[in-house]
Amino acid sequence: MDQQVSHATELGLDVRPMTGYTGAEIFGVDLTKPLDPAVVAEIRAALLQWKVVFFRDQFIDRDQHLALARAFGEPLPGHPTFPPSFPDYPEILLLDNQQGTANVKEKKGTGGTRIESRWHTDVKFIEAPPMGSILRAVVVPPYGGDTQWSNLAMAYKFLSPEIQTFIDGLHAVNHNALPIDRGELPGEVAKAFMSKPLRAVHPVVRVHPETGEKVLFVEPNFTDYIVELSRRESNHILAMLYEHLQRQEFTVRFRWEPGSIAFWDNRATAHIVPMDIPKGMHRCHERITIAGDIPVDPAGNKSYALVADD
Repeated sequence: MDQQVSHATELGLDVRPMTGYTGAEIFGVDLTKPLDPAVVAEIRAALLQWKVVFFRDQFIDRDQHLALARAFGEPLPGHPTFPPSFPDYPEILLLDNQQGTANVKEKKGTGGTRIESRWHTDVKFIEAPPMGSILRAVVVPPYGGDTQWSNLAMAYKFLSPEIQTFIDGLHAVNHNALPIDRGELPGEVAKAFMSKPLRAVHPVVRVHPETGEKVLFVEPNFTDYIVELSRRESNHILAMLYEHLQRQEFTVRFRWEPGSIAFWDNRATAHIVPMDIPKGMHRCHERITIAGDIPVDPAGNKSYALVADD
């Protein structure tokens, strides 16, 4: 007997898991049209289970992109520190390897700044990080440029009980710093990203507000140090957790095509930006983030900002 490789929902959506724990493609829906609330509920259910869902051949425009995001929550400004990418669409962030992020241009002849690509959770340095992000492909190179996600609820689940108990009560400072290659000065994009200091203390383990799952809520890009530990202890514990969350069995890799859309649960995932786009090839995406709640640790304590993020 053939094993089931997809799941048809009550409304006819075809949800096709991509790995054992993370990622599913959804077929049978037209995102150019307004979504029925029941369809929204089924997509949300798939998102909560698989943490990131993908749609193919959905050639939506910016208005339709916004409508899709609004079906799941309130779109946030494109980014806390970058200027708006598009005056008429302040909620949309441009991610373009030729035009620059948010249309912030590097000075001519500088070559820009090489920023190390690390696993991260979007906008994690504010008190209430986004609930989710919706990224749509605008220009896709013929090869290269895949994105990967890691399921941080599953990463927590696979830790030993002793480590789980230890980290359940810890909290970490997260800040809007970018890892720049040694010997370089920040370019214009990096300067814009770090133009306003933003720092927030989040639990190392947060409780997912919809599923109740415990989620490992650290990542090597924005997490700085654990408050309750010495810096030496913090560095070692975080290094172990960073190595753990990158384990292959928690991850999914997505090959972008024209018309592709990715929607991820930012409360329970980390992802990594591709750095393998061949020189001269164009890759352009546009992203909307959706407002989230203030993270809560297993004891009920809430995150808080160290520097105002308004």
